[in-house]
Amino acid sequence: MFRFAHKEYLFLLLLLIPVLLLFIVFQLWRKKSIAKFGTASLVYQLIPDFSNGKHILKFVLLSLAYAFLVFGLANPQIGTKQEKVKRQGIDVVIALDVSKSMLAEDVQPNRLARAKNFISNFVDQLRNDRLAIVVFAGRAYLQMPLSVDYSAAKLYLKTIGTESVPTQGTSISEAVDLANESFAKGDNKSKALIIISDGEDHEAGVDDALEAAAKTGVKVFTLAVGTDKGSPIPQPNGDYKRDAEGNIVLSKVNIEAMRTYASKGNGKSFILGSGKEEIDAIFKELGRITTKDFEDVVFTDYDDKFQYCLAIASLLLILEFMLSERRSRIFEKLKI
Repeated sequence: MFRFAHKEYLFLLLLLIPVLLLFIVFQLWRKKSIAKFGTASLVYQLIPDFSNGKHILKFVLLSLAYAFLVFGLANPQIGTKQEKVKRQGIDVVIALDVSKSMLAEDVQPNRLARAKNFISNFVDQLRNDRLAIVVFAGRAYLQMPLSVDYSAAKLYLKTIGTESVPTQGTSISEAVDLANESFAKGDNKSKALIIISDGEDHEAGVDDALEAAAKTGVKVFTLAVGTDKGSPIPQPNGDYKRDAEGNIVLSKVNIEAMRTYASKGNGKSFILGSGKEEIDAIFKELGRITTKDFEDVVFTDYDDKFQYCLAIASLLLILEFMLSERRSRIFEKLKI
């Protein structure tokens, strides 16, 4: 298991962006200044000892050194010891709709991004509950099995997009069936399913799937994403989805359908707004579900690896310091 002990320091890598932009601006200014004296090839002939590319290499070395210094500050760690830990909680499966309609921008930045942000904040609030993630469109896939590894859940979440499911459509029934299969067998009380979708279900069998889940003790909660006003669905070519007559299709949230799903699943329905109120409300409902005891294998000891990052950074700085901007006589003789 790999992790960073202080992930907040990784934001320092963002400083490389303005530095890179300034370097590009400097390169353009430098090229423009040289052009005032004549063609670049002629100017470089007048200063044969000057290497045109070494200052770029020095910049790259400095940038890499800075990056490894940041990695060292963040302190990468590798898990070395696993132990079985007893926990008390419930099993939660989040079923996330990744169909193309989730790209509609009636909520900003779009429905899918808003839903993923909600899940990320939801995961931050989890303590002892096991979590699984299912993604669905025309088909449903288990993205992450039940686990208390919340860091892994957030990594999986970052990779989720509309391309996660190649078959388009919205099969909520298959998502419910897959989620029901993902729960621990023999448990008929400590299970919750959270369906996040715009409710545009194009497949039959949802009622049967919800009924089967309810019989096994699954509490179904739904989170509707989108607005009644609706929004066009962006296409890769920059246009919007159109019908057979060429009219732009508006995708609207089906709140009534989402409420019906929750009702049949003995749960509650919510509309996704800012996210905070919905998280509080859902956790309040989850708190009413009977917990259970279970064992989970977790890493309890980690080895620090920051020293390797600092060593690489030091080596890069030494190389940069030793690298002269003058043309190498050895390379010149070798005609490199």
